[in-house]
Amino acid sequence: RFFEFGWQWRTRVFKNSNFMRINYGVSFQFNGLKPKDNQYFVAQESGETTLETFDVEFRKSKFRMDYLVVPVHLEFGPSTKKTTDSYMRYSLRNQFRFGIGGYGGFNLGSRQKLKYDRNGERVKEKLKRGYNTNNLVYGLSGYVGIDGVSLYAKYDLSTMFKNNTVDERMLSLGVRFDLD
Repeated sequence: RFFEFGWQWRTRVFKNSNFMRINYGVSFQFNGLKPKDNQYFVAQESGETTLETFDVEFRKSKFRMDYLVVPVHLEFGPSTKKTTDSYMRYSLRNQFRFGIGGYGGFNLGSRQKLKYDRNGERVKEKLKRGYNTNNLVYGLSGYVGIDGVSLYAKYDLSTMFKNNTVDERMLSLGVRFDLD
């Protein structure tokens, strides 16, 4: 699961054209995993993070990493020029656009939520630890859409965990809403 919200600004690249823009901002990203087969994440003393099987059946097992990131995209697409006596603006309303670029940021925290029954009692654990997650996140992203709705994809070039034998990276696909 992936969720992102933030603020963005656009700056046109050429003085008399708005066909190419730099789209940049600041965002909060939340990457979540739901392990299956009654597994949960365990940070080993060796520095590796592994999935292990729990001794009782989970009702829920969730792992989340939170990031503060700076996305930067080169955005392409037509726009409509609007002028008044006091200002000139380019409108992207009802216009096709696509953007390619990337993002970089840092990890704000990692947490795991476990729900299960033990000895007839419902147990809910919220564990906030480092889990050997990387402190930095960076990757590639892009979007394509019309008006304020786009299809969005991102791929982390950085690995989720430090020192793991398998390099695990996040791939996220979704819908992006730009609110003006």
